[in-house]
Amino acid sequence: MAGHSKWANIKYRKEKQDKKRSNLFSRLTREIIVCARQDPNPETNPALAQAIERAKAANMPKENIERAIQRAAGGLEGTNLQEVIYEGYGPGGVAILLRAYTDNRNRTAAAVRHILERHGGSLGGEGSVAWQFERRGIIQIKSIPPGMDKETLVLLAAEAGAEDFAEEDETLIFYTQPRDLAEVRDALREKGVEIERAVIGFIPKTTVRVEGPEAEQLLKLLDELDETEEIQEVVANFDIPDEILAKVEGV
Repeated sequence: MAGHSKWANIKYRKEKQDKKRSNLFSRLTREIIVCARQDPNPETNPALAQAIERAKAANMPKENIERAIQRAAGGLEGTNLQEVIYEGYGPGGVAILLRAYTDNRNRTAAAVRHILERHGGSLGGEGSVAWQFERRGIIQIKSIPPGMDKETLVLLAAEAGAEDFAEEDETLIFYTQPRDLAEVRDALREKGVEIERAVIGFIPKTTVRVEGPEAEQLLKLLDELDETEEIQEVVANFDIPDEILAKVEGV
């Protein structure tokens, strides 16, 4: 999953640096609304707690977060959102999985199909690529506390329930079962480990190598999908040369 993981980290860093946050805030608002519909209390609703944590990490104003929860609890306009999964293919036969919150499935499907086809991809049917991904907890470490080495940190995470880890650009990323995310995150925090992000997301089981013009076309496709307001999550099972990803990071 190296290629996708590096792209996700680049995307995350750009989100933190980007001054134009309207799309990001709209996306986070949608997520909070959907999560809060069943239970508006983050203490008893882990999904809502994670959505609020992501919003805070993006420096979303507190009043925006509270307003989104109130809209969900009061059944106000804009709360008839549904979670929809779209599946498709990109250049090089790369599998793409999209998670969206929308109040009009047909409109969003048409928009996704248009973007895919414009960049050499296609929209697939239900189940066409979903089997190539799995839902996991993802915990990214910002820094290792003084006096603790990497081996100790990995052991600590494993004892708390982490199943695997990876290193990307000197950053440690731990993977858990979704139900174990909060427990592993809290265990690390108790030992002074600074968490950069802790989310539940899809990750690819295997990757497809894509190079040259196809790789550049794929990244343009993924970036346009990621900038679409209704799409919450973009995942693809690609592996792309570091030099091409470096061009993207420098944009």
